[in-house]
Amino acid sequence: MYHFTALVTCLAVAYCFFTGFQVGKARAKFGIKAPAVTGNLDFERVYRVQMNTLEWMPIFLPSLWLFAVYISDPVAAAIGVVWIAGRILYMTGYSQAADKRGRGFGIQALAAGVLWLGALGAIIRSLIHG
Repeated sequence: MYHFTALVTCLAVAYCFFTGFQVGKARAKFGIKAPAVTGNLDFERVYRVQMNTLEWMPIFLPSLWLFAVYISDPVAAAIGVVWIAGRILYMTGYSQAADKRGRGFGIQALAAGVLWLGALGAIIRSLIHG
């Protein structure tokens, strides 16, 4: 069973919900009516946090699960928590100014990369030594 990875998956999905709600609140606060996604820089930063998170989910989630299956559930979950922490840092930095998003972005990209490379390496090792 992959309980730790499942829990981190639920946390990542909850974070996606949170960013979606933040966009809704920002639309109301800044008067940006759907389907518009421009018109206020503060709104646009909140919107980009949500969109960037959604752009990374198809990279993060399969990598997380493949790492858990082929290497380790607890290690995958720990790296997944680092990914979520990076996303939170990205959000808090970006909410202040666009140029403050880099550290969080780098942390989450590194975590996703470790998950993907680890999974890929383990899959290739299994194919060779299977």
